[in-house]
Amino acid sequence: MKDERNLNGWHILSLFFRNFAFMNRINRLLACAFAVGLLVFFSACSTTKFVPEGEQMLVGAKVKSHDKALDVSLLEPYVRQTGNSRWFSLFKVPLGVYSLAGRDTTKWLNRSLQHIGEPPVVFDTLQALYTCQDLASAMRDMGYLDAHVDLETKARGKRLKAIYHLHPGEPFYLGDIQYDIHDEVISSMLANHYDYAKGLQTGAQFSINKLDEERKRLTSFLMDNGYYRFNKDFIHYTADSSSNDRKVDVTLHLEKYRANSKSPETEHPSFTIRNVNFSPAANERIHLRRKVLELNSAIREHEPFSSSDLQKTYNNFGRLQAVKFTNIRFTEVPDSQQLDCDIQLSMNKPSTLAFQPEGTNTAGDLGAAASLTYENRNLFRGSEVLSIQLRAAFEAITGLEGYQNQDYEEYGVETKLAFPRFVAPMLSKSFRRRSSATSELSLSYNLQNRPEFHRRVFSTAWRYRWAEPSKNRSFRIDLPDLNYVYMPWISATFKEDYLDNANNRNAILRYNYSDLFIMKIGFGISYNNGSHAIRTNIETAGNLLTGGSKLLGFNKNANDQYTLFNIAFAQYAKFDFDYTRLVKFDAHNQLALHADFGIAYPYGNSNVLPFEKRYFSGGANSVRGWSVRGLGPGKYKGTDGRIDFINQTGDMKLDLNLEYRTYLFWKFNGAMFIDAGNIWTLRSYAEQPNGQFKLDEFYKQIAVAYGLGLRLNFDYFILRLDLGMKAVDPAYDSHREHFPVLHPKFSRDYSFHFAVGLPF
Repeated sequence: MKDERNLNGWHILSLFFRNFAFMNRINRLLACAFAVGLLVFFSACSTTKFVPEGEQMLVGAKVKSHDKALDVSLLEPYVRQTGNSRWFSLFKVPLGVYSLAGRDTTKWLNRSLQHIGEPPVVFDTLQALYTCQDLASAMRDMGYLDAHVDLETKARGKRLKAIYHLHPGEPFYLGDIQYDIHDEVISSMLANHYDYAKGLQTGAQFSINKLDEERKRLTSFLMDNGYYRFNKDFIHYTADSSSNDRKVDVTLHLEKYRANSKSPETEHPSFTIRNVNFSPAANERIHLRRKVLELNSAIREHEPFSSSDLQKTYNNFGRLQAVKFTNIRFTEVPDSQQLDCDIQLSMNKPSTLAFQPEGTNTAGDLGAAASLTYENRNLFRGSEVLSIQLRAAFEAITGLEGYQNQDYEEYGVETKLAFPRFVAPMLSKSFRRRSSATSELSLSYNLQNRPEFHRRVFSTAWRYRWAEPSKNRSFRIDLPDLNYVYMPWISATFKEDYLDNANNRNAILRYNYSDLFIMKIGFGISYNNGSHAIRTNIETAGNLLTGGSKLLGFNKNANDQYTLFNIAFAQYAKFDFDYTRLVKFDAHNQLALHADFGIAYPYGNSNVLPFEKRYFSGGANSVRGWSVRGLGPGKYKGTDGRIDFINQTGDMKLDLNLEYRTYLFWKFNGAMFIDAGNIWTLRSYAEQPNGQFKLDEFYKQIAVAYGLGLRLNFDYFILRLDLGMKAVDPAYDSHREHFPVLHPKFSRDYSFHFAVGLPF
């Protein structure tokens, strides 16, 4: 259509918004959606106006295979032109925005629309030809040696759709496999130490990738056994598919060493390390002890050269906070097969000081906070990291009656000392060299003064962390983790209303407003390969103290609990499991599936979980139709805003999330999500009616929310805005409240969240 039609579209939109102010809140939301629909409609009417005459716009490209055994998704990346991007894989909004622009680029509005939008993809016959060649070549590499590709185009006016039909044919398989090693020393070494069974196997489907993997594996083996000058170019294959049984006989050839094309062939030289030297970068000094340098270097004098040891040395020094970068060079000793290794280190600044102000808003109560952090990256000249953080916060609390002080104050200090090694007794030197663990000691003290109470929290922990990057795994051990909570003062009003009132037997509240001691040990493991992410954590508390109390015959208090320093200690077991699956559709769209399950059980010395260990639901990373701690447990509905943050917690949690993420424009991404979940208690508590988990009831108490999100992606961090709406509310008084998705009330059913980073 012509530009005049676009002007009519803008005219209709202006008339539409003229009456916008007279609409109520819900109607305004519907009006916005309708307006966006109109905008897309009118822009879609002229999406081809920037397509040159005689050309066609590619509206889509699809790959189809006549062999169901062939995984088409592996071949889709070879398609060179895929059409314009779509929001949520449906709407070509960027193309529509671009089409709203006029042809006169001297105007600011036209330039801006073209910059924000996306020009139409014009079908290129040459790119389509290259795509057919690439697809056929990729199938041949996968073992389909008779493969070919047909291109089908469906044109309608200026719009065209491309369909690539794959005809792979029958696959070929590996037949006889031979290794032709021209170097006698290498041939002998391979016969004694190389695992041929892990390589090519007769009967497996022929694949260029499998041949290349065996080539790389053999190269790595030799370079880890002294062959410093070896590279994969000395290895090549010959293949024979002349037989009629669809088998390919393969021979791997390993040629003799030749320095250049004019040099004679010789045996491949094997090198050993003569000297390992450590040197600083220009105008610097190495502020690390010699023992630390040797411990982090996997390269050893008088041992064969190893490329794996070289990479491990880079990794080891890369972990040290005191080191900025590392450069490792090898020099051949003349007239010998020895190498001198020079490890050059550039050092970071030893100390930093950072100040960070904050603004806070808790349910309308405004406040401010600030933190000052000092960090020393090389405390004992072993790249030990000492960090000390001082934090202070103030908040003006309103709406409290019967309390003398109306403000909240918090002061805290947290100290951490991290060692870039496994610090533990009775560990061998070889184990210390092999391990890549970090040991951390932490101490913290937190002082909180609220109108209702004063709280003091002291914590200390010893932790180990290590990773296996090649297997995408990381581990954590807390051994032990101590927490002491001291309540020096509780307001008389608060005690009378909630703790001492005979009519209010809130066991959870009383337990969490008394002195408490927690000694726990825990273990966690994480796995992340980019598509699947799994996190599990197990922790227990109080078992060692209970065992020691029984062994030593300690007395119990009036509540039949063992005590430490006259304080009853907590005893519980806790398990958490978190799984995320990312399904990528194209470069701009992906689906995130997430499940989070946790369960904790107090026993022995405890009838109630400590507040810090209880689960809550709602908020930016849970069921987003509810605010933080605004959902559950079960069908429980909060009645007292002052203590609901205690009552709306549980011993078990279930979160199920589905989020569709899409690229919008510039740094902006969008999301549509559906969340489901809740929390429950394992025991029945009078103050949390209908909150206990029951196998025949829990599925009826799962809350459901839906919503939209906007994300500002700066690569190194993401700012996230999510608007969640309730769909199914388990805590209801009427049918309309039970199913807000059918009877929405914006003021009652929405929750707005601002966060940093993705929810999962």
